[in-house]
Amino acid sequence: MAGSSEIFVFKDALIVLGTAAVVAPVVHRLRISPVLGFFAVGAALGPHGLGRLAEYSRAIDWLTVTGERQIAFIADLGIVFLLFFIGLELSMRRLLTMRRLVFGLGGLQGLLTTVVLSFAGLWLGLPPAAALIVGACLALSSTAIVMEVLSGQRRMMSTTGRTSFAILLAQDLAVVPLLFLITALGTAAATASVAQGVVIALVEAAVAVAVIAVVGRLLLKPLFRLAAGSDNPEFFMAATLLIAVGSGVIAAGAGLSMALGAFVAGLLLAETEYRRAVEAMIDPFRGLLLGVFFFSVGMKIDLAFIWHEPLLVFGGLFAMIALKALLLAPLCRLFGVPWSNSTETALLLAPGGEFAFIGIGLAVQFGLVAASVSTVVLAVVSLTMVALPFIALLARRLGKGVARKTDAVAVPALPPEDHARRVIVVGHGRVGQLVCGLLEEHKIPYLAVDRDTGRVDRWRQLGRPIYFGDASNPLFLKRCGIEEATGVIVTIDTDAVDDVVRAVRARRSDVMIVARAHDEQHARHLYTLQVTDTVPETVEASLQLAESSLVGLGVPMGLVIASIHERREAVRRELQAASGSAAAMTEQIRVARRERAAKSAAGKGMTGGS
Repeated sequence: MAGSSEIFVFKDALIVLGTAAVVAPVVHRLRISPVLGFFAVGAALGPHGLGRLAEYSRAIDWLTVTGERQIAFIADLGIVFLLFFIGLELSMRRLLTMRRLVFGLGGLQGLLTTVVLSFAGLWLGLPPAAALIVGACLALSSTAIVMEVLSGQRRMMSTTGRTSFAILLAQDLAVVPLLFLITALGTAAATASVAQGVVIALVEAAVAVAVIAVVGRLLLKPLFRLAAGSDNPEFFMAATLLIAVGSGVIAAGAGLSMALGAFVAGLLLAETEYRRAVEAMIDPFRGLLLGVFFFSVGMKIDLAFIWHEPLLVFGGLFAMIALKALLLAPLCRLFGVPWSNSTETALLLAPGGEFAFIGIGLAVQFGLVAASVSTVVLAVVSLTMVALPFIALLARRLGKGVARKTDAVAVPALPPEDHARRVIVVGHGRVGQLVCGLLEEHKIPYLAVDRDTGRVDRWRQLGRPIYFGDASNPLFLKRCGIEEATGVIVTIDTDAVDDVVRAVRARRSDVMIVARAHDEQHARHLYTLQVTDTVPETVEASLQLAESSLVGLGVPMGLVIASIHERREAVRRELQAASGSAAAMTEQIRVARRERAAKSAAGKGMTGGS
């Protein structure tokens, strides 16, 4: 049995696991980012919090983290897996699709913000190398918190979501040369200039990436093929951990960062058929280890320093957010993002990010940044990250306020009042674009409606009949020609689907309505609202999966299509029956159509008689 002194060693791990198992779920239930939970507990139980009292009380010592080196080691693994995961998520196809925003807007944001903040550091008396490193680190934003905020709001596919993701992706890519630069400046001679350090960094980066890429291409596929062929998930997990950590160790052995080696390995794996399996395998480890990293970041927050220097810290906080937002908002507008989304994106990305702790920490180790400067910078960055969820709420309100003033100017076009018979397509995202494309292919007149001004602008320039507006507004529906519409197709995936269906049915009881549903339960609900038909995403995905599987197993294509069609009809009947409105709804629509046709004929008769 282990003695009490040996058991005491495990208390730090228990505190971290307790944070992950108890505190993080509680703050998540309160709709607060779990990252903030790790931050808060790390700051409270770290050496700058209750840890100051640990030497006076054995009980307090049990409740605080004292093994900083052990926690830091686990936190470093969290960063290794974070960059490994980022490398996995990247692909040449994805980068090429978003190249204008990633390399254009994201690149300009990083470069311009780094230059301005570096000159500010020089003006404050920092040495050139320290000013450059601090400026580059402060130019970065928090990928973890911003993505979690946007995902929680289900706005990743909005203009703000796509713009923010593109800029964050560019920043994630910039971390690699930034860490190379810090390493090169730290190992260069004392007389070496910043320009020489940049050249050295580029050379080392090229050599290291070439070595890891060549070795990776030779070993990655055979290793994963061997592990996958064993049909044992433990072997596949071992191969994944070997690649992630092993590439980091090789990079560290060359005098570089472990995270850089892991990033390159992830980038190589992204082009293989094992990418999705590896992502699913490491995602739980990545989340937990990343939580430990944020816990260790919280431990570095000097609460006493913030208490004694509030003007310095909060002055730096407001100056940093204001400067970054004022630089980014015009850049976003320059790339065609509407002012409302530009304002929101700028405020979301104005706070600092987790990579600042890595870069500044590495620079302190090399003696490039003084410890006193590091304390101030990290205090400012940590507080901006803590404030980010609240800044996000303010950003959304400001964005809506700007939208009310500018959207009418940005999208002046109104739907035509020509009383033509058209299909109205509500929503022009991925699904709406596909539907409109097929309507064009079959030469069916249509009119598309969307509430994303940037999307409307882009597609109107391409000649598509799309208009900005709210399809749940009866007046706007009338302007779109709902009285003459041959059908309404609702492709949006938000809660507004119900409002649109109700508004359309209130104006037209006889028109065909086909609506997109999340799942079977939502589909049954939509049938109670008297939609003509609904398409549950989960059901369609299952049918497509079954169709591909049957064809792959050698079943003739004709039989597969017939069976899938029969199964789709069976599911539709089950959903309509479960809603209790199938027959009644169909009969109501038929009666409404007959009444509408009779009124139309009577009107024509009266006109002719007169």
